[in-house]
Amino acid sequence: MLRVSALSKSFGAQQVLSEVSFVISRGDHAGLIGPNGAGKSTLLDIIVGRVTPDDGHARVDLHARIGYLPQGLEPAAHMSVAEAVRSAVPGLEAARQQMERAATALVGREPSVDQIEAYSIANERFEALGGYEMDVEMPVVLSRLGLAGIGLDVRVERLSGGQRARVALAGLLLSRPDILLLDEPTNHLDFDGLEWVEGFVKGFSGAALIVSHDRVFLDRTVTRIFELDAATHRLTEFAGNYSTYAAEKARRLQAQWSAYRDQELEVQKMKTDLARLKARSAQIQGAGRRFAAGHDHYNRIAKKVARLAVSRERKLDKYLESSERVGKPAQQWRLKLKFQAGDRGGDTVAALSDCGFSFGGGPVLADVGLVLKHGDRVALVGPNGSGKTTLLRLLAGELTPSAGSLRLGANVKIGYLPQQQEDLPAGMTPLSLMRGRSAVDETEARTFLHQFLFTGDQVFTRVGNLSYGERVRLMLALLVASGCNLLLLDEPLNHLDIPSRERFEEALEQFSGTVVTVTHDRAFIAAYATSVWGLVPYASGSALHAT
Repeated sequence: MLRVSALSKSFGAQQVLSEVSFVISRGDHAGLIGPNGAGKSTLLDIIVGRVTPDDGHARVDLHARIGYLPQGLEPAAHMSVAEAVRSAVPGLEAARQQMERAATALVGREPSVDQIEAYSIANERFEALGGYEMDVEMPVVLSRLGLAGIGLDVRVERLSGGQRARVALAGLLLSRPDILLLDEPTNHLDFDGLEWVEGFVKGFSGAALIVSHDRVFLDRTVTRIFELDAATHRLTEFAGNYSTYAAEKARRLQAQWSAYRDQELEVQKMKTDLARLKARSAQIQGAGRRFAAGHDHYNRIAKKVARLAVSRERKLDKYLESSERVGKPAQQWRLKLKFQAGDRGGDTVAALSDCGFSFGGGPVLADVGLVLKHGDRVALVGPNGSGKTTLLRLLAGELTPSAGSLRLGANVKIGYLPQQQEDLPAGMTPLSLMRGRSAVDETEARTFLHQFLFTGDQVFTRVGNLSYGERVRLMLALLVASGCNLLLLDEPLNHLDIPSRERFEEALEQFSGTVVTVTHDRAFIAAYATSVWGLVPYASGSALHAT
């Protein structure tokens, strides 16, 4: 259904894709992975015709319809939820409006033959585009994606960014495409939404190409992995899901290191042998000069050894220049995090008793009772809108409980990472922010920021021009520099690629303080959480239970 052949793309002097080729047939589900900036979104944009490649082509079967969910897609703000969902099918909303106008013309008078025919044509068009099926399924799908409480007539402009993204996803899934191209479809989904989308994709009979940093989602939905290498800009295919890929990748890397070390030992052996022959030739020539009577004899032997040395040197040069030589495995620069906890306080870090919070006259949290101990690593989970961010803000001191009490332990120093990056001043740079919040000189600040992948002149980039992922890395850098002993992290993995997520897990393992993290990344929770706190919504606010 989809064939990509020798596709290459550069933006100015920056190579993004190089001779990328693959085929996806009906029923194939492939995961497209690679570090941020490797060209994943660019590849999807080329497939749908948004970007023109420099070389090669992407071809889709005749009459096959692509359903594309780009990262950050938001429906038009002036639309209602229902209109936004229908807009995923070209012409469907226009057909509905035409049918509505034709129906209005039939009311209150004796309709003409032309009016009846106009309504019939409009109705047939709406039906042919799948409008009736979509209208029946729309409330179910929106409910599955956590939008059950939002009316179909509500304007998109009144929704949050996450809600808008889920409306766009609902429209795409209801549009019945032949080929699914999904760029980070699990962003903004809670566990129920994740599991429903997993089931949908798994049961999808068409072709699918999915960009995702959610390792569990990839494990459950794809049977092939396409890896884009940020260094070579090429694509490598692996059979199986993400876990199978990760194991095979590790095996290949180990095999490459083993072959490389064996090769280097062979090269060193050849160099040692060559040096020995050259030294032997020189030694024989010296002996010939000392013993005049046997000068010719020594010269003949020396020349023979010298010719052997030349032959061995040519062999070494040929070996070193051979295309079959095993290259040294690339050691890509990864996010370096080392959280240094500040001075330890007491065993009890925070205690909430019958704690509640209301907003706009309605309860958001109610009857929350918990004790947070030193060293706890808590995953805070719950449906979207259940109050997870509110609870973090209460712990951070940004909000005051409306009911009950919240008490922090002695010497608690809080590091709070909000989900949004509005707190970062758009006009400042990573370097100026770091120097403004830490007593370090420019060299020390640049060295520190380099550990968070801000290299060279990137430290002078204004915050307003940074990507979402870069802003998260900058906020993490500022957090680490603060020396806190209680980390409150609201969706810290958003916009981080898989290697950075894995490195983040390793960093939390090293942190000796206390951590509360809002996250829906199931692999991350399994790797680091010592307990899970789940918020359960009910009529008078969300209650908390711990496991």
